[in-house]
Amino acid sequence: MSDNSMLRVLLVDDSALYRQMLRHVISDIESAEVVGTANDGVEAIKRIGDLQPDLVTLDVQMPNLDGLGVLREIKKRSLQTHVIMVSSLTAQGAPETVDALLHGAIDCIQKPAGLPPHEARMEIREALAARVAAIQATRQPRRKPDNLPTARFAKATIAGGCIAIGTSTGGPEALRKVLPFLPVNLSLPVYIVQHMPAKFTVTLAERLDELTPYPLQQASHGMLVEPGKAYLAAGGQHLGVVRRERGVVCRLTQDPPRHGCRPSFDYLLESLADVYGGRVVATVLTGMGSDGLAGCRMVRSAGGVVIAQDQRTSVVYGMPKAVVDAGMADEVLPLDDIGPFLAEKSQAR
Repeated sequence: MSDNSMLRVLLVDDSALYRQMLRHVISDIESAEVVGTANDGVEAIKRIGDLQPDLVTLDVQMPNLDGLGVLREIKKRSLQTHVIMVSSLTAQGAPETVDALLHGAIDCIQKPAGLPPHEARMEIREALAARVAAIQATRQPRRKPDNLPTARFAKATIAGGCIAIGTSTGGPEALRKVLPFLPVNLSLPVYIVQHMPAKFTVTLAERLDELTPYPLQQASHGMLVEPGKAYLAAGGQHLGVVRRERGVVCRLTQDPPRHGCRPSFDYLLESLADVYGGRVVATVLTGMGSDGLAGCRMVRSAGGVVIAQDQRTSVVYGMPKAVVDAGMADEVLPLDDIGPFLAEKSQAR
């Protein structure tokens, strides 16, 4: 990443009209500047290597090399940049878009359809400005060190409880790195909130299920929760749980968004604390905003444990930062350590 205070942006799209629109949008964001453009994936890789931008806006479908191909080349060549997909495919929840998120894109923005040009520019600008601000905030030096780990985890009773994971920007790739470490004989259910629009989460659940040694599915209303299975919150609905005579069941609602999010990690954690008491292990991964902080307070008050991803490995250090700065984190870990840590603790008796 550049040390310059401005976020340096490369625009990649096979439409000259859209590249021009994005250039105007970025020029309106004070902390960002366009350093170049590319009209296909092959040119994009060359320009990323030459310009070393902090951020790349990338279309999914392009000639010569598509967006997924670009992401694979970025990883293969160890190029250091953030990538946001800006594509019409995001409106359809296309598998290609979810695959892009799982392979390194930090977020997706939908190309507005059916709007007058001015309104389309404003919609794109608002979405990009929020993500630029989040990336800029993550680049800033920390004002105080991470909390030191405590001994609370060793004292916590996990048997009969659950693991909960919440994430947003950069989350799909983070989940891809964490979830496969949990063992096939996992003795707890796992609940997951990924901030993502409706239609995306069905495909995300399918992709993650292919990567995990245990069943993972999108939660549905009234679904019976079983140990050793994972449940992903559906886009556009809050996920909670209730205890019934036959066991714990999922409860999906259209309650108002929390922090602008539905599903909300706060909503899930508060529900889990009510049902499982102190036997909840809450894990907060990379993401914008502070969703999860209120829920982590309730989990801690009930005797549960909170794990947060560290700043160095977070794509956007928003959600975990809120938890750490509030003193709610019992463990602050790099992403690669979180999966093994959860696996070890989930098998403790």
